Amino acid sequence: MSNSISQYWVRLFIKLIFSISHLATQDLMETQEEVKEEGVGYVVMRNLFSRETDFKMRTVKKSRETSLRESAERLALSRKKEEFQKKMNPDSLTHPPEFIVKPCGQTVWEGKSVTLHCTVAGWPKPRVSWYKNNVLIDAKAHPEKYFTESQYNMHSLEIKNCSFSDTAGYRISALNVKGESSAFAPVIIKSEYFTFLKWISNLKLFLNNVLRALRIKLTTIIDKFDVSFGREGETMSLGCTVIVYPTVKRYQPEIVWYRNGVILSPSKWVHMHWSGEQATLTLVHLNKEDEGLYTLRVNTKSGFDTHSAYVFVRDADVEEEGVPVAPLDVRCHDANKDYVVVTWKQPAVEGSSSIIGYFIDRLEVGTHHWTQCNDTLVKYARFPITGLTEGRSYTFRVRALNNFGVSRPSRASDPVVAMDPSDRARLRAGPSAPWTGMIKFTEEDPTVGVVPGPPTDLAVTEATKSYVVLSWKPPIQRGHEGVMYYVEKCLVGTETWQRVNTGMPGKSPRFALFDLAEGKSYSFRVRSCNSAGVGEPSEETGATTVGDRLDLPSVPGPVIPIRNTDTSVVVCWGASKEVKNLVGYYIEVSVNGSGVWVPCNNKPVKGTRFVCHGLSTGDKCVFRVKAVNAAGYSGSSAESEACIVQASIGEYCFHPKIKILPPTGVTLLERVRDYMVLSWQAPAKTGGADIRGYYLDYRTVKDGVTSKWHEINLQTVTGTSYKVTDLKENIFYQFQVRAVNRAGISESSIPTVPLECKEWTVAVPGPPHGLRVQEVRKDSMVLLWEPPMFSGRSPVTGYYVDYKEENEQNVRRLFTHNSFFCLIKLTGLQEGVSYRLRIHAKNVAGVGGPSKKTDAILAETRPGTNEIVVDVNDDGVISLIFECSDLKEDSQFVWSKNYKAFTDTSRLTVQTSGGKSRAIFNDPSLEDLGIYSCVVTNTDGVSASYTLTEEGLKRLLDISRDHQFPIIPFKSEMAIELQEKGRVRLWAEVAKFTSNCQVEYVFNDNIIHEGKKYTMNFNKTTGIIEMFMDSLEVTDEGTFTFNLVDGKATGRISLVLIGEEFAELQKKSEFERAEWVRRQGTLSLHCPHFVEYLSFKVTPECDVHLKCKVGNIKPATEIAWFKDGIEIEEDDEDAKKIKKSDEISKKDAGVYEVKLKDERGKDKTLLNLTDAANSSTELKVMSTEHGIILYSFVVHYIEDLRIGWLHKESKISHSDRVQCGVTGEQLWLKINEPTEKDKGKYAIDIFNGQGSVKRVLDLSGQGKSSGVPAQATLQYFYRARVVGGLPDVVTIQEGKSLNLTGNVWGDPVPEVSWVKKDKALLSDDHYTLKFEHGKFASITIAAVKTIDSGKYALLVKNKYGTEAAEFTVSVYIPEDEGEKREIKGIVHPKKKILSSFNHPQAVEHKIFIYILKNVGNQLTVAIDFHSIFFYIVNVSGYRQLFGYQQCLCHERDWPGHFGTCAPHLTDFYRGTTLRPPLETQMPPTP
Repeated sequence: MSNSISQYWVRLFIKLIFSISHLATQDLMETQEEVKEEGVGYVVMRNLFSRETDFKMRTVKKSRETSLRESAERLALSRKKEEFQKKMNPDSLTHPPEFIVKPCGQTVWEGKSVTLHCTVAGWPKPRVSWYKNNVLIDAKAHPEKYFTESQYNMHSLEIKNCSFSDTAGYRISALNVKGESSAFAPVIIKSEYFTFLKWISNLKLFLNNVLRALRIKLTTIIDKFDVSFGREGETMSLGCTVIVYPTVKRYQPEIVWYRNGVILSPSKWVHMHWSGEQATLTLVHLNKEDEGLYTLRVNTKSGFDTHSAYVFVRDADVEEEGVPVAPLDVRCHDANKDYVVVTWKQPAVEGSSSIIGYFIDRLEVGTHHWTQCNDTLVKYARFPITGLTEGRSYTFRVRALNNFGVSRPSRASDPVVAMDPSDRARLRAGPSAPWTGMIKFTEEDPTVGVVPGPPTDLAVTEATKSYVVLSWKPPIQRGHEGVMYYVEKCLVGTETWQRVNTGMPGKSPRFALFDLAEGKSYSFRVRSCNSAGVGEPSEETGATTVGDRLDLPSVPGPVIPIRNTDTSVVVCWGASKEVKNLVGYYIEVSVNGSGVWVPCNNKPVKGTRFVCHGLSTGDKCVFRVKAVNAAGYSGSSAESEACIVQASIGEYCFHPKIKILPPTGVTLLERVRDYMVLSWQAPAKTGGADIRGYYLDYRTVKDGVTSKWHEINLQTVTGTSYKVTDLKENIFYQFQVRAVNRAGISESSIPTVPLECKEWTVAVPGPPHGLRVQEVRKDSMVLLWEPPMFSGRSPVTGYYVDYKEENEQNVRRLFTHNSFFCLIKLTGLQEGVSYRLRIHAKNVAGVGGPSKKTDAILAETRPGTNEIVVDVNDDGVISLIFECSDLKEDSQFVWSKNYKAFTDTSRLTVQTSGGKSRAIFNDPSLEDLGIYSCVVTNTDGVSASYTLTEEGLKRLLDISRDHQFPIIPFKSEMAIELQEKGRVRLWAEVAKFTSNCQVEYVFNDNIIHEGKKYTMNFNKTTGIIEMFMDSLEVTDEGTFTFNLVDGKATGRISLVLIGEEFAELQKKSEFERAEWVRRQGTLSLHCPHFVEYLSFKVTPECDVHLKCKVGNIKPATEIAWFKDGIEIEEDDEDAKKIKKSDEISKKDAGVYEVKLKDERGKDKTLLNLTDAANSSTELKVMSTEHGIILYSFVVHYIEDLRIGWLHKESKISHSDRVQCGVTGEQLWLKINEPTEKDKGKYAIDIFNGQGSVKRVLDLSGQGKSSGVPAQATLQYFYRARVVGGLPDVVTIQEGKSLNLTGNVWGDPVPEVSWVKKDKALLSDDHYTLKFEHGKFASITIAAVKTIDSGKYALLVKNKYGTEAAEFTVSVYIPEDEGEKREIKGIVHPKKKILSSFNHPQAVEHKIFIYILKNVGNQLTVAIDFHSIFFYIVNVSGYRQLFGYQQCLCHERDWPGHFGTCAPHLTDFYRGTTLRPPLETQMPPTP
């Protein structure tokens, strides 16, 4: 019985296996049939559309009006249709597809049919598709298998004659413009073979695995090709044997070949062959373009298999020694009607000298003659070719040139057709629709040609030293014919446009310009043209400077070779940090000590890792790398360490000199039912390369028996903590960690103790993690950590820090309440002692477990340790600088604030150069306060920190301001002095300057230079600046300024010389000069001269005498009188009137002159007695303490003169603020406290009864008017003054704080100072002085005392004036406080002031009397005599005070001083009467 059962099971199993093989074979056969059916269908469809059919062509002639009318009707009908559709289907009604009824999964027997139903809603009506295992079901192609139906939003799929292969997941997808929705339904086909095996549930899984295994093994690649080496010009074949199981006749799998991930297609250079078992790829006439990673992929319906290997192509031998090898990878881009851009890649070997340029050749397809395209060498690996013939095909090649000759040409590029890109796209698209056989055309009215409009979107796409490429879009208005283009250029700074292509316009919307001047800037524009004419120009481009925009790549980073096999080495390097449009890298190898470098690759690679093959076993090789882009080659990197070519030993490969230690301190941070959180410490030594990540492994532990190690993560973990998920509850696990960097993978860490996966239920927090130590010094170090992952039942409130010496058992503990910043600085350590540290977290429930303790850390300051230094450069930029002398190749400076990574990079800019890193503050403010630290990676703990406080920031900002705007100091103010001959000297002395200091002399905002009028001198030995003027003229009234520039430092000093001061100085200068001239004449020749000049005098009898005094005359000396230039004879009436002046009248007005003359010389004098109105001087202005005064002088004033003042052509109304009048011969207008409204033109109109004279002065602050410079007028409006805010008197109780703020105005911003009793106050603990925003000056007196009483003043000053605002502070003492302070009959100075009475005469002499106490008839009095306090007690009544002759004490403990003052006090107050009676009532407080 048992034997029969066994036989039955064997037969059943064989039958199942046969069925499976039969199904697989049937599947393959069906695939072949499907291919055949698809091929037949294709032939039928092709014949359908290509079959010639009879057709009739009709010609319909329509007029232009008919055509336009029909077009308008069609357009109106389409608009109505659109409006109707919008009304019927507005956007608000549209919605994405939604399944009202989803398809249900079904299970049926083999050979039966099954139907899936569903209902879909949506608007617009969705389009549905059915999928089987995400493969689209084509029911029309397989009507015998599938049938689909869609009616009234109900959709169904019928699967006929179900087989076992129909078991799958079916999906229906509904799609409309609003979105897509899907629904799934599984279909299971049950076979009769398994009906009696329902009780064996695992058999299904077993059979599915068997079927899957059979399908995987259907395709296998054997006899694989290996890494291959070839030489240019040779032919190479790559082949593999492919086994397909089970074997099916005439079945051909899909064979796909790739090169560097790009599918290859058969071509002139690439041949592919399939022999039934062998897949072969033949590369004909190898070239460097053929180098790369080749991959063979074999695809079948059941799966695929791949194989890859690298093919190296070496350069052919050069024809001449020292010439470069051929360039490679020539390609054509942006082809147009007459234009194409050719690019290529530079070769790996430049020859015996560097490549200096390239030649580009072209060949028209169908010819055999190559034509050189460029006469000038091209340095970029990119060049535009112009002058092509439209419609013809071209190929291109490139040759390299160095000092030894020209290389062989590169492989020719693929042919490219010179044609419009739109035409090329149209040709690629093929026919759009079948021809209906009818041609319709309209008869248009004959019209003239249309001039094309301007091109659009003109831009410079490329700009190098050799050429500039322009691109644009054709004009919108172009008529019915093609357009061509003219290009024009204009040198920036000129207005001349020059046409570039004068001979023949271009056809393409691209143009390359050559022979432009390097370094010059040009603008460009384009015009369109056709047979109708030349259109308007396009918008011009911006200024384009001719020069290279692409820089050479920077040198790649350090190179690390790693042993691989006996003939290969893996080379890794750092990417170029500064590179644009990188093409790739070339790797070179040299046997150590030979000095001969050979390229490892002849085609650039873009990664930073490459396997160098073809090396000799046992050689000691060094490597270097250089980057390349279109601009050229970078410099070669530093040579790597020598590496022996031999197979690596062990599980992991390392660089022989890079030792990376394993991670340490794997700790459990948190555990729940199905996951655990682990942390660990980074390796202490990384071998000079950054850690790129970590790998974790785990194994289970049961009853002390461990399982195998399993990987946890396939992708590296970048941090030092990880959450391990999908664990089983109550199972014990062990974990280990490995680190990885560029050199390889480290050894595993020490496995953890078995850890049980179950949820923590404790109330205290878990252990902190991630302990790290920075800034180790001889007596301190900084400890940082991460908070615990598990905080317990309440938040963490603090941490305990345990530390102990290495060889001691005593543990010292510190507590920090700061639970937000997980850091502490340990101080007071002992130099030379090693310490270990650990952390406990604390919450309300208690103290949690300790963290993993750190390694032993030696407290020492290593030699060469630097601290962060604060620097303020000459531009005022504040930065933090940290230097490291122990810098490794891959070391980096990592800056942080408050020991956390920067989150706001806008606050700080980091610049690193060599071993120095600088953190620059972009905009220093209070937001930047904190602790700044810097750590250098890949070093032995090099780090430092700097704390920026508010006081430190203020100090740095002050230094920055001084550096940004340094001021040259002066020893003295600018002064003026009058010298001999009336010469005027302006001078100032500079306190500090260098030899580069330069002086600029300015008068009324205009720079003046040395010449006839001015003589200038700057003595750099003494620092004295001088300027001399031989004489002062009317035009010299204004402001003189010395501007100094010494590097960045500037200095400015001015002198305002206007008004009466200028007039007086000018008069003195003219007098001194005239006197000098006169003295020179009289001294040398003893000439006659005037001792006193002509003047007039009015006698008590009201007679007017003209008089002068002469000297050194003799009888022969002639004395002549003149009036208005006419000599007065003795018999004239004027002469009589001169003698008899009582008849003088207006008719006598004029200019009188007296002349002396004899044989020795001559002299003269003048007196102007013209009309008063006409004799008025120009209107001038003068500033006073309260405002400004406008004035004019007349020679003599008479009451008949009528004077009117005007402001902005309007008569000025008089008020308390604006007044006018006459003083002597001065006519004036006074304006108190002038404002902005008072600016403008002022005029005085003087009328004498016959005519009037108008004098005008412009006080608008702009330009000059009436000879008055603008600089002089500004001072009257912009002078410094206090505009309000301060009271006249302030009374405050002793002990309170007093704060007063005054509003200050002036331009420039005035200098502010506070004084008390004419003594300047300085800011200290008692006085706080501030000046904010250039407007508000405040003083704060903390805890005022009676000694603070007195007169204060706020002084403001700028170059236009000075003003003082005075106020009085009175401090009183409460009566109860005064009683407590009376000691030994002496009253304390801070007694309360009950009242005060002060005689005006006493106040004028600074004597003040204060009544402090009034008990009965006894008074206690304080006397302030010139700020010295005297105290008198027990005075019987007020009257006794004035005769009192004794003082008990005073503030300076100088009783005798009062005895001398008492008589004066008595004199001041003698006879003063106070009412009502003094004994009964206190006087009121004034």
